[in-house]
Amino acid sequence: MMSDQTSKASRVALVTGGSGGIGRAVVERLVEDGFDVAVHYAGNRVRAEEVADAARLAGVRAVVVTGDVADESGMTTAFDAVDAELGGVDVVVNTAGIMLLSPLRDADLAEVDQMFRTNIRGTFVVSQLAAQRVRDGGAIINFSTSVVKLALPTYAAYAATKGAVDAMTPILAKEMRGRDVTVNAVAPGPTATPLFLDGKPADVVDNLRSMSPLERLGEPADIAEVVAFLAGPARWVNGQVIYPNGGVA
Repeated sequence: MMSDQTSKASRVALVTGGSGGIGRAVVERLVEDGFDVAVHYAGNRVRAEEVADAARLAGVRAVVVTGDVADESGMTTAFDAVDAELGGVDVVVNTAGIMLLSPLRDADLAEVDQMFRTNIRGTFVVSQLAAQRVRDGGAIINFSTSVVKLALPTYAAYAATKGAVDAMTPILAKEMRGRDVTVNAVAPGPTATPLFLDGKPADVVDNLRSMSPLERLGEPADIAEVVAFLAGPARWVNGQVIYPNGGVA
């Protein structure tokens, strides 16, 4: 059972990449559960402020923080700001990431390096700081992808970055022993976000939509619901990779 200090009404969540797509939906869903929120962004402060303003209108405290997720100094400053302005952090949701697609044989290695830096090092940096900062009774939620299992062409480099997330998540869960802190990863399937839809022809999107027996793409709200479960009531789910993908095999 959660202590009074970490009751739902007073809990604080930091969401990286919280200014758009799945991250924004996660912030909005956690606000529904009464979380105070720190909205992290990398490039678009205006959009992050809009998300924070909406959270304040809903009756919770909200701050905006920035930093390159792969830069430990910048993210330490972001965590420091959350501590100073909201009094600490109970849940860290690391949605920040990039996806650049190409057949492996044609991949631009500079783009591969960029994805590895953001998706692997970034997840490592944020997870490390979260492990140091999250209050007892909290949760760390990383982001992976169902593509690790689906093995779709052109996703080799991206899936490789998320395979690293799958590897580190259960290990960190075991390393948090004695803290009552859960560590899980969410691995969405095809989800209708700008990151996912950008550059895809209509026939490709239609094919991805048909992969699910539910015959639709996921919505950011579908993924946010899983995050809310892991951030709140799911205290016996730990060290897992959860696949909200509509039944895509």
